[in-house]
Amino acid sequence: MCDTCGCNVTSGNEHLLHSHGKLARTTEGSESIEVLRDLLHENDHQARHNREHFDQHDVLAINLMSSPGAGKTRLLEATIDRLAHDKQIGVVEGDLETERDAQRIRSKGVPAVQITTGSACHLDAHLVHEALHQLDLAAIDFLFIENVGNLVCPASFDLGQHLNVTLLSVTEGDDKPAKYPVMFRQTDLMLISKIDLLPHLTDFDPRQAELHLRQLANPAQTICLSAQTGEGLDAWCQWVGEHLAQSTQTRRLAKPVSA
Repeated sequence: MCDTCGCNVTSGNEHLLHSHGKLARTTEGSESIEVLRDLLHENDHQARHNREHFDQHDVLAINLMSSPGAGKTRLLEATIDRLAHDKQIGVVEGDLETERDAQRIRSKGVPAVQITTGSACHLDAHLVHEALHQLDLAAIDFLFIENVGNLVCPASFDLGQHLNVTLLSVTEGDDKPAKYPVMFRQTDLMLISKIDLLPHLTDFDPRQAELHLRQLANPAQTICLSAQTGEGLDAWCQWVGEHLAQSTQTRRLAKPVSA
């Protein structure tokens, strides 16, 4: 997260910095380091609150992160086509401007809330919380949060999600996990997307990309897929379904038994 571009302040958390806000003044007056630390603290507090909402409604929340153009929205469209016949899906879309991605999802008959962040290059927990008020969580099994396209700042903000999924497009280069270790170190699944283009991009080696992930001491599964051709989508949907089942089972075991 950088302290110069203003990306740490969003429309969701700016109320904390206003004249009567919780973080309007710092201990010494106005040190940016303290403000950034406190903003992250408040974000984490809100993220825990979001996660409680998800758990209360038995919703599995998945945060999708990637560079711009890696295929997050196209993946969601293909996922909806595969899963929406027996599972209820909701989507939160994050972009700096426009509602285009949310409109694409709504055209599939799935509820989608668009968050436009303006100058902020990531979503935060406060923005996601505001979006949740526009969704009926009781009617959702999966909530996919499509983060703003960026391999840096989104990794610093907990949204309350249960899982992080990072897309790596074959058009980007197989060394991205080494160059952007914070995001790839904390991902629960790396999706190598657009593999239908591999015959034209011989300098991308999926095995090398996975090696860079392992060098970050991350044992996360890697799935190669193409939303265009459908290759790998069965494995992706199986991964999602298994984690929903695990999450549901864990919550059931955690509930106290009535006397």
